Order: sequence, then structure tokens, then C-alpha cells
Amino acid sequence: MGEVSGFQLGVMGALFLSVASSVSIVICNKALMSNLGFKFATTLTSWHLMVTYCSLHVALRLNFFENKAIEMKTVMMFGILNGISIGLLNLSLGFNSIGFYQMTKLAIIPFTVLLETIFLKKQFSQKIKLSLSVLLLGVGIASVTDLQLNFVGTILSLLAIITTCIGQILTNTIQKRLNVSSTQLLYQSAPFQAAILFVTGPFVDQCLTKQNVFSYKYSPLVLGFILLSCLIAVFVNFSTFLVIGKTSPVTYQVLGHLKTCLVIAFGYTLLHDPFSTRNIIGILVAMVGMGMYSYFCSNETKRKQDDASSAPQIKERETSPLLANPDKESKDSAV
Repeated sequence: MGEVSGFQLGVMGALFLSVASSVSIVICNKALMSNLGFKFATTLTSWHLMVTYCSLHVALRLNFFENKAIEMKTVMMFGILNGISIGLLNLSLGFNSIGFYQMTKLAIIPFTVLLETIFLKKQFSQKIKLSLSVLLLGVGIASVTDLQLNFVGTILSLLAIITTCIGQILTNTIQKRLNVSSTQLLYQSAPFQAAILFVTGPFVDQCLTKQNVFSYKYSPLVLGFILLSCLIAVFVNFSTFLVIGKTSPVTYQVLGHLKTCLVIAFGYTLLHDPFSTRNIIGILVAMVGMGMYSYFCSNETKRKQDDASSAPQIKERETSPLLANPDKESKDSAV
């Protein structure tokens, strides 16, 4: 019981850190980009990852965690894939309307469920699917406004969905199959993510903003907000890997939509963004969906624990075509 309570406490802590840091960085970046005119999101993300890696390297030197070797091919593929997915999401936002971009983010959950069902043989109950549908409906009502389609934007959105889903599934799968912690995986993959974004970021940002990041005039105030954004990003990146590792990619996406609702609410409260009855209805519906998802997941977890305690433990070998060269003696993980 003590181990279960400790695990649940760790999950709650990871969820809280993820929500708090994500909402904070959205508010910080909104001030940086909207008020101060620094619109180079992809390049900024590469700086986030560089600072994250440097922070983890200092933590490693101070013996806050132990490094664990992961096959270079696996971690390189994983890091580059995550870097590409970030670039594609930014391009999708640039080439599509805000409404279509929000639809792209909503599509990540059902596509993740589809991939995990096909490749990882995971089973999602009808109750879980119903709660996810209610959640997506609510977020859609609250955040999706105009839907303007174009060919290039649609292709970019599709690629962004695919790479994001695979990247998040791999984040969970690598941690559990190779028995590495979220910190160890982030430490080894961050340099590759940062590198791909550092090289492509200025080009992507110039395509989207028609401005050059290197010719931007950096004032002390802008540099201060950039530094603050990078420091918050350390907690965002760490909590992302932590939440996906302790829960699942689908749960992380559900949490992401909670952040969306909170950002809308905070935007109205702190930044006086426009707020309508539609936003209120959408947020309330989304909250109902999140509550249903949390309740059904909790019940299913308890049922599985009861089944596991009453039946003999039977170890099955996992097969995952999404992960190359898995550990031969990795432990099964409960969904």
C-alpha cells in the first residue's frame, strides 16, 4: 500500500508540475512574443532545450541522478523525431488558421489511441473513449473558431500529428522497456532535439515571420524574458517526460487540454483576452470530460490491481515495432 500511495503521490506531483510550468511558460512567451515582438518560437525552443540539457548536466555532476547508457541509434532517432515534431507544429500554426491548428491538436488523442491499439495492442474501454470524446468536444467548443483549409497547411498538420503521436508513445515505451527514468531519457535526447531545432529554427521562423532572428535588436527586457522562458522550460520539459513515463501519452494529452482551458481562463483574468459564453460552456464540458476520464481510469486501475493480487503473476514478453533493439528482459508495464 505504501508503494502504491507513493506512486500516486509522484503522479500527482508530476501532473501539478506540468500544469503549473506549462501555464507559466505560455504566459511568459505570450508577453515575449505579443508585447515585446520576439516571434521566433522555434529558435526559442532550441534555446529551451539547450538550457535544459545544461541544467541536467549540472544536476548529474552534483549526483542528483545517475546517467544510464541508451543505445545511440535509439536516442538519436527519438531526439530528432521530437525535434521535427516541434518544428512541424510551429509550421502548422503558421500555415493554418488558429481554428485548424486547434483541430490538429485535438486530433492527437484519437490518433494516439489508434496507434497504441494497432501497434502496442492496448485496449481502451468504451467508457474511456466516451470521456475522451466529451473532453475533445468541450475543448473544441472553447478553442476552435475559424476553420480555413489549405493543402500545404493540411499536409503539415498531418505530419505534425503523426510525429507528435509517435514521439510521445516512444517517450513512454522507452522509459518502461529500457527501464530508464524520465531524467535519464531527457538528458540523453535533449542535445539531439536542440541540435535539429537550432539548425532549422531560424529558417522555420523566417518562413513564418519574414524576419531574421539574428538581426533582431535584443533589449535587456527581451533578454530577461528569454532567460525566464528558458528556466521555466527546464521544468516543462522535465515534467513532460515525467508525466508520460508515469502515466501514458493519452493521459498527457488530456492534461494538455486542461492546460488549454486554464490558459484561456488565465488569459481572460490576467491579460484581458476576449472571453465569451462559448468559451465558458466549452471549458465546463471539457472539465466534465476530464473528470470522467480520471474517474474511469482510477476505477480500471483499481480493478487491474485487484485482478493482479487475486491471480498468479504471468509475465508476457512485449513486442513494440516502434522501438528498435528493446531490452530482452524489460518488465511488462500496466496500461
